[in-house]
Amino acid sequence: MSTTDSETDGATAAAGSCHGAEPQGDPQAVTNHDLGIHGYAHQKDAHIKRLRRIEGQIRGLQRMLEEDVYCIDILTQVSASTKGLQSFGLQLLEEHLRHCVADAAVKGPEAIDEKVKEATRAIERMLRT
Repeated sequence: MSTTDSETDGATAAAGSCHGAEPQGDPQAVTNHDLGIHGYAHQKDAHIKRLRRIEGQIRGLQRMLEEDVYCIDILTQVSASTKGLQSFGLQLLEEHLRHCVADAAVKGPEAIDEKVKEATRAIERMLRT
C-alpha cells in the first residue's frame, strides 16, 4: 500500500495524539487505523534496524556453537538476545496502546473493550515467555 503525504502526516499526528486527526466522539469517522496505518508506522525504520541487530545476535549464537565457544558465553548471548526481543515487544505494545486502543476509544465502548482484551492477551503471551 502506498501512502500519500497526507496519510503519512496523519500517521505522525496519530502517533503523538490519542485520537489522531479525527474528530472525537464520531464512531463513523475514518481513522488512520482504518486505513491500515499501524501504531508502529512512525518508527518502522528504527524497528527494522533493531530487529536486524537482534537477528545478528541470533546468527552470532549459531557461530558460537559452530566454533565450540564456552557454554556460559553462549548463555550470556542468549540472555542479551532475549532481552532485545522483550524490549522490542514492549515498545510495540506501547505503540499499540497509544494508537490502536486510542483509535478504538473514538469508536466507542465495544471497540475499546475488544482492543483492551486483545492487548491483555498479548501481555499474557509475553509474560509466559
